[in-house]
Amino acid sequence: MSLTSNKLLLVLGLAIALPNLFAQQPTSVSEQYLFSAVNAERQQHGLQPVQWDPVLYRAAAYHADAMAEHNTISHQFSGEPELSARGAAVGAHFSVISENVAMGSNAVQLHDLWMHSPHHRDNILDASVDHVAIRVVRHNGELYAVEDFERQVANLSLSQQEQAIADLVQKTANVTILPTTADVRRTCAMDSGYAGSRKPWFVMRFTGGQLNRLPDTLVDKLTSGRYHAAAIGACPATDVQNFSAYNIAVLLYP
Repeated sequence: MSLTSNKLLLVLGLAIALPNLFAQQPTSVSEQYLFSAVNAERQQHGLQPVQWDPVLYRAAAYHADAMAEHNTISHQFSGEPELSARGAAVGAHFSVISENVAMGSNAVQLHDLWMHSPHHRDNILDASVDHVAIRVVRHNGELYAVEDFERQVANLSLSQQEQAIADLVQKTANVTILPTTADVRRTCAMDSGYAGSRKPWFVMRFTGGQLNRLPDTLVDKLTSGRYHAAAIGACPATDVQNFSAYNIAVLLYP
């Protein structure tokens, strides 16, 4: 881990000690207005509302304070980790993350600025996100605001991930689910090939932020009638930035 990352974790660790930086809901009138305004816009466009994420709020708070300190807005200041790293540092788990930043005299103006900016408007009306954290800081008469959007990923154990995929496999085809072994999990972590002495007829590795559907190629294999047993293995990401995705291997046998 870099010195910058260590510094960020130290700063966030100190900030978390403050009650409002573990906010279960918006902590100020400005944050409450922006949160309500986001969901009102989404409702008008037929989108699901976003929920409040108190964990991601710590990352939004850190960046809003940085903007106030610099007396300007930016998505990343010199020496500061980028957005996804800030989210990761506070323990947020997501497959999608985006950010709106702005400064203005009041919350109504901030929301209006975002809705009249195509990129920021797209973030607010992004159907793929389901959570948000909003932090507003007043400094020298100006409001500095950060809206962090995400598609949250559940923090599941390897066994929970494997069971979720096993359920989908059995719903797709009448196959026997074999016990998950260390070799199956090692196969998941390999770029190609397989671990162990029993050779599978087919190996499918995939990565995703959700465990609610199987890849189309795997569905085709399962419904072909050629395979009657499957082993499922999950493995943690080898790339520290890929903290938000599930890595799965499905091994098929005759």
